[in-house]
Formats: sequence, C-alpha cells, structure tokens
Amino acid sequence: MISQGPVPKHEQLRLLLLRECTERLRPGDALPSERQLCEEHGVSRITVREAVGQLVAEGVLVRVRGKGTFVAERRVQSRLHLASFTQDMRRRGHEPRTAVLGLSEVAPPGHVRAALRLRRQDSAVWVRRLRTADGEPMALEDSWYVPALVPGLTREDAEGSLYALFADRYGLVIDSAEQTVTAVTAGPDDAPLLGVPLGAPLLLFDRVSCAAGRPVEVTSSWYRADRYSVSMSLDRTSPERPTEGQP
Repeated sequence: MISQGPVPKHEQLRLLLLRECTERLRPGDALPSERQLCEEHGVSRITVREAVGQLVAEGVLVRVRGKGTFVAERRVQSRLHLASFTQDMRRRGHEPRTAVLGLSEVAPPGHVRAALRLRRQDSAVWVRRLRTADGEPMALEDSWYVPALVPGLTREDAEGSLYALFADRYGLVIDSAEQTVTAVTAGPDDAPLLGVPLGAPLLLFDRVSCAAGRPVEVTSSWYRADRYSVSMSLDRTSPERPTEGQP
C-alpha cells in the first residue's frame, strides 16, 4: 500500500511492481495501463511513470511501441570467471543445450593462427555452436582448436562441454585465459539464429584459453544482451604506484 512517509511514493510503487514482476507475472505478461496503476495504488501518473521508467532502465520491464509495457525476459547474470558455457549455466540453475552448426578442419584466420601459435600452412579445427539456456537461444559461438591437441574431435563431442572432454580425453585442463568483452549489434547472419531483430544489442566475448601455458582455444561468442549480463567485483588491495614515465 502506497503511503506518506520518508520513502518516496515512486520508490514504494517501484518495489510493489518489482514484486509483482518476479512473484506473480511471467516474462511477456503485460503490465496494467498507467490509468489502472493510478487507480489501484492511488498515485499520480507522474509517480507511475517514474516507477515504471526505473524498472525499464533496470531491465525488469520493456516498452513496446504501440502495444504497452511488458515483463522482460529474465537475464542470466554471470560473474567473470573461467568456466565453460555448460558449467556457467548449470551453476546458475539453467539447463544448457548445444546445437552444433558446423565442424571442420580448415585454414584459420591470421589472428587465430597467431594466437594458437600455428605455422602459415597449418589448419585448425573450427566449431560453430548455438548455445541455449532453458530452451532459449543465448549465444552463438565460433571456436578454433589445434588439431594435434584434439585428434578425432566429432560433432557429437561438441554437443557437450568441450572443456570437460578436453580434460578427460586429452589431459588438457583449461587453467587460464585472456578475454575481452565488446558491445556489438546483431547482423543478418547471427540475428535469425539468436532469435533477435537485426541491429539488436549483443555482447561479444573474445577469448584465448590455455592449458599449462599452451594456447588451446580461440573463441568468439555473441551473447544476447537482453538475456545475459556480466557482473564483477572490483577491489584495490594496495595503493597504485605509478610506473616510470607515468605522471
């Protein structure tokens, strides 16, 4: 119930609507109209617009022009850590699935050759996979591997966690990686596979993974930004000391 007090009315309404969205409504359900919310909670349209606007900004609600405001799809939140997609999704209570779209041994791009320390004439194993969580498209993934390190890799192998398979079959334990995250938009090739409109926001993860210091994998993963977010903890354990040449 909205009341007078130290907590602003729009914040009280935001908390009430947030509870509705998480406990009663499902993703895709429509939010009542501004007029209905005003009458139900005894507040002004300004208050309703402020509360709803905050929930839209937080990704809880989404506005669709000409249709209304709806409960957004739940985002999978991931902390930056070294894990396979399968491990990441299961750790967060989601059921991962993988569709293998392609697997072949071909000449790799120059940046892949350099990262995997291959010679100019060497080929690499390329794997393209569509990753889903709870049946919904989550990421499109292109990966490259050194053939000599993963002999006999098949499409069936790629349907599960390759990190687990590498450890069990080949003795390759992925223990370090360098990764960058970039904001990009969905193009004509990836948008249909991910089930998003052309130009939708995506998160691109580029990773080079190693086992005992040896590069094993180069991967580019395009994640749906409406269903996946990244969180991290920042800590300064000691004051920064400028290095030589810094002001």
